[in-house]
Amino acid sequence: MIALSLAEIAAVVGGQTHDIPDPSVQVTGPVVRDSREAVPGSLFVAFAGERVDGHDFAAAVVEAGAVAVLATRPVGVPAIVVEDVQSALGALARHVVNRLGATLVALTGSAGKTSTKDLIAQVLRRKAPTVFTPGSLNNEIGLPLTALSATEETKFLVLEMGARGIGHIRYLTGLTPPKVGLVLNVGSAHIGEFGGREQIAQAKGELVESLPPAEEGGTAILNADDPLVRAMASRTTAKVLLFGESDEADVRAENVRLTDSGQPSFSLHTPSGACDVTMRLYGEHHVSNALAAAAVAHELGMSATEIATALSEAGSLSRWRMEVTERPDGVTVVNDAYNANPESMRAALRALAAMGRGRRTWAVLGKMAELGDEALAEHDAVGRLAVRLNVSKLVAVGGREASWLQLGAYNEGSWGEESVHVSDAQAAVDLLRSELRPGDVVLVKASRSVGLESVAQALVETGAEGEVAAR
Repeated sequence: MIALSLAEIAAVVGGQTHDIPDPSVQVTGPVVRDSREAVPGSLFVAFAGERVDGHDFAAAVVEAGAVAVLATRPVGVPAIVVEDVQSALGALARHVVNRLGATLVALTGSAGKTSTKDLIAQVLRRKAPTVFTPGSLNNEIGLPLTALSATEETKFLVLEMGARGIGHIRYLTGLTPPKVGLVLNVGSAHIGEFGGREQIAQAKGELVESLPPAEEGGTAILNADDPLVRAMASRTTAKVLLFGESDEADVRAENVRLTDSGQPSFSLHTPSGACDVTMRLYGEHHVSNALAAAAVAHELGMSATEIATALSEAGSLSRWRMEVTERPDGVTVVNDAYNANPESMRAALRALAAMGRGRRTWAVLGKMAELGDEALAEHDAVGRLAVRLNVSKLVAVGGREASWLQLGAYNEGSWGEESVHVSDAQAAVDLLRSELRPGDVVLVKASRSVGLESVAQALVETGAEGEVAAR
């Protein structure tokens, strides 16, 4: 964080200082909420959770070097006491963002947010120092913590914004007002909570509504291939830049294809020129993510050649998202188990089909959460797609939703042992360990709550007698 005195922080958050002998002492380190991350110069934010109360660790973090604790009560060590820690954290983030000279880029969407954010960061940091959301810490706590990690040297601040209801993104943009806003897509993720795609579009569009007008530098970057996103152009006075494969897109892809290993290759066209891209990531769905990142980079002054080079060299920065590991015995494990929705599930299956040309393919799939009344139809459709893509074997893991996956495969024409339903992750591991052969490709994917990453990790460890090459 930029250096701030405890007195200034207290004034910004409307707090009272307690047990602070010298309020002019500055916070020069990071703002943290995990006591294990406290270092000299840091500020510890004490959240009171259901199982753990951060206030109980106040003495330990100060002993580790923290300058003070942001708390809701005196804790016997230097502290700034406020009524609500979350609101205080947001106010501090807004203050720091206002002090920075950085260009703030915010993005949202139903699928691909984290992968696209990682691509944007890898492209922009070739131009100037860039700070971006780690992993998918995109909520009312993770977002201000990311903003507070920026320094005077930061030129670009890239923030992922998630939403589980109307008003969430409006709140986040109030903490960190963006200059550039990117909306990727409107899909089925959290449709059970929102009630429908139109409601999801309403929530996601709050991002473009927050942008400054075009004459003040505001830019809305919208997916030309998604009608609900493209329609958001009417909700902003900012400049609108379209990306996609549509002929009307300002930043578009032509001649899209997949390499034999399943990596996308295409010709990138921007208003400043065209250049070829071959990505290190896996799956055709990354083309849209790459175009979104390219549109942001173009708007911030990078040439087509610079963007194409950066996209071709970019890797995955976040775990369990199409994380490909080749075992010494020739088995390829694709760990995409961080989360799942119908759109990302279909994209992962298509990537598996491309990677498995001439090889046996396994789709180890579990529940897609928060689909509401569409859950049965969506799980059935994924099971059917696995058959249409000629996936060699579907392993449906879990309870009711897994049975719907298998039923879809069965009704599409999956007979005999082409699909199987197992009760849990361990049963899936036992099955795969007994049946995998050298050269097989295994995709593991489900919503985060299912915990199928343990299947992928067990399979990697099974083949780890020699050196494992992870890409």
